[in-house]
Amino acid sequence: MFGKSKFSSSIEYIIVGLGNPGKQYENTRHNCGFMAIDRLAEKENCRLTKIRFKSTTGECTIGGHRCLLMKPSTFMNLSGQAVVEAMSFYKIPPENVIIMFDDISLDVGRIRIRRSGSDGGQNGMKNIIYLSGSDKFPRVKIGIGKKPHPDYDLKDWVLSRFSKEDMKTLNEVLDNASDAAALMVDGKTDLAMQKYN
Repeated sequence: MFGKSKFSSSIEYIIVGLGNPGKQYENTRHNCGFMAIDRLAEKENCRLTKIRFKSTTGECTIGGHRCLLMKPSTFMNLSGQAVVEAMSFYKIPPENVIIMFDDISLDVGRIRIRRSGSDGGQNGMKNIIYLSGSDKFPRVKIGIGKKPHPDYDLKDWVLSRFSKEDMKTLNEVLDNASDAAALMVDGKTDLAMQKYN
């Protein structure tokens, strides 16, 4: 009578922002996914207060669809553990799991929406694809700019903070990324791509 199936079918989409938990990582380039989820939660009046699936989560309705918003607390390289756990619980296919994350091949101020594809060298995405066995995840990639010069350590770059100027640019980008995710949930991925790519 109180089986999980009725409850678990209530969520139709999972929207995940990738990042690293902890104060020391706040507002770093690698945490763009977290920032985008926070912006989406703000716009949709969703409180990210529950700890489930190794993540901070919140539930809301976007475009008439029940969505779970997630910020994995597993650290970037193990993001797949959280994502796959939530997918299994709600029986959600990869096509209904939107991932938002940073991309060094895009300039700050750019986003790129894709229906599926490779991990692009992003470790969180790499782990999600590896553990789920699928690359069919729609994604919103948020530009963080390339390394200032080739010898610059990549880890140091992605864990560095944005300049004040970049933060201003990023503010608009986070709005666009969250609006894009809302369109994608509503089955309007093509429109999101036309508007924001």
